[in-house]
Amino acid sequence: MSEPIRLNPPLTDEEVMKLRAGDQVLITGTLYTGRDAAHKRLVDLLDSGEPLPVDLAGQIIYFVGPTPSRPGQSIGSAGPTTSYRMDAYSPRLIERGLKGMIGKGSRSKEVVDSMIEHKAVYMAAVGGAAALISRKITSCEIVAYEDLGPEAIRKLEVTDFPAIVVNDCQGNDLYEQGIEEYRIA
Repeated sequence: MSEPIRLNPPLTDEEVMKLRAGDQVLITGTLYTGRDAAHKRLVDLLDSGEPLPVDLAGQIIYFVGPTPSRPGQSIGSAGPTTSYRMDAYSPRLIERGLKGMIGKGSRSKEVVDSMIEHKAVYMAAVGGAAALISRKITSCEIVAYEDLGPEAIRKLEVTDFPAIVVNDCQGNDLYEQGIEEYRIA
């Protein structure tokens, strides 16, 4: 098994183009959070020609609604949420320069096509490991939509945040590759 690839957002097209489905990555730097309610608001802003509350160019969005932090911690449990709920909105954000998304589950053909066209990747974080993942988050601040509670957009600072590339910008899909690898002829 090869060493994990280290990523430090914001990401460039060149960095994203080197990633392949199945690559293990460790992310250090800034991640933004967002779930479906926040994604809808972002796309509504784009539709009305208004600026976004955060510059998504080169950034990664982690699909998470963290629990409140305990005393002395920067964040509570922070496990990934199911990604398909963002599928209606993700292509618009990818067009605006979003380079990565982290969640769990498969993505739609429209999202995959947008990742190929605009050079972005989708990564999976391990579901069920929310408490362990939260240890990789060193700070957390709400930057937009505080009224959404756990679904507010947060700016996370992370160190060696683990993820696995599921969909790369060449059209490869780790989930499909896994099925093929174990298919009985």
